[in-house]
This record gives sequence, structure tokens and C-alpha cells, in this order.
Amino acid sequence: MSAITRKIVVAAAAAAAVIGIGIGAARAQDAHQAAEATYKDIEATLGLVPGFFKAFPEAGIPGAWAEFKQVQGSDKTALPPKVKQLIGLAVSAQVPCAYCIYFHTAVAKAYGASDEEIKEAVALAAITRHWSTVLNGMQVDLPTFKKEIDTSLAMAARKSN
Repeated sequence: MSAITRKIVVAAAAAAAVIGIGIGAARAQDAHQAAEATYKDIEATLGLVPGFFKAFPEAGIPGAWAEFKQVQGSDKTALPPKVKQLIGLAVSAQVPCAYCIYFHTAVAKAYGASDEEIKEAVALAAITRHWSTVLNGMQVDLPTFKKEIDTSLAMAARKSN
């Protein structure tokens, strides 16, 4: 490579870096503004911005909040809010996540979940984990398993009619 070609390449790389930095700074500013708007919506919805939302990267918080608000926090979805919280509790117990267990238990109770419903959700998580361990550990044949379940359900339907 000639000295002139090398100078052109270096200059082009420097210009690209400057342009990239400018674009990156603009993107960071846009992300910051979107995050600030999201924090305002969180506060309007929850009465405060919990620290776990502030711990999330600013670039992702608008999407994370939209998901949280539109699925988990909405009563306009296919599952009623109490059922969603009981599912969240069952999953949290298996993960396990002490933060999530506290959250989903408190919110499920706020939606009217009884102590018995909470116990049942956690017990169902444990039972599911138990049988998942057996089925996977023993390498039960999946097509056979599906056929046996379908046969059992068909028999139960005939009995109920």
C-alpha cells in the first residue's frame, strides 16, 4: 500500500469514527429521552419508579415497560390478573427468585387470591417439576406419552357424557 493510499484509508477511518460517535451520541440521547418518558409513565401508573426499572438499560426500558404494562399489568388480556399472578408465582418458585415470589404473592393477594390458591399454585409448580424430572430423566418416549394422554382424555370425555 502506498503512503498516499495509507493516508486516505486512515483519514476515511477517522471520518467514519467521528460520524459513528456522532450517531452513537444521538442514539444515546434518544434512548435517554425515551427512558425519561417511560419513567414518567411508570410513576404515573405505580406511584413511583421501582429501582429494578432504573437498573434496566435505558435503551431497553421502553420495551420492557410496555411488555410489563400490557401483558402482566393489564386486565384486558385473555387471562384474568389473579391467574397471571398465580402463574408468575408458580414459575418464580421454580426459578427460584425471592424477589419474584414476593411480588407475585403480594399482587395475587391484591387481586383476591386466597392462601389456598397460593398454596395450590406453588404445589402445582412442584408437582409439574417432579413429573418433568421423571419423564425427562427416564427418557419416556414423547409420541407414546402424547398418545396415552390423548387416549386418557378421550376416555374421560366419554365418561362425562
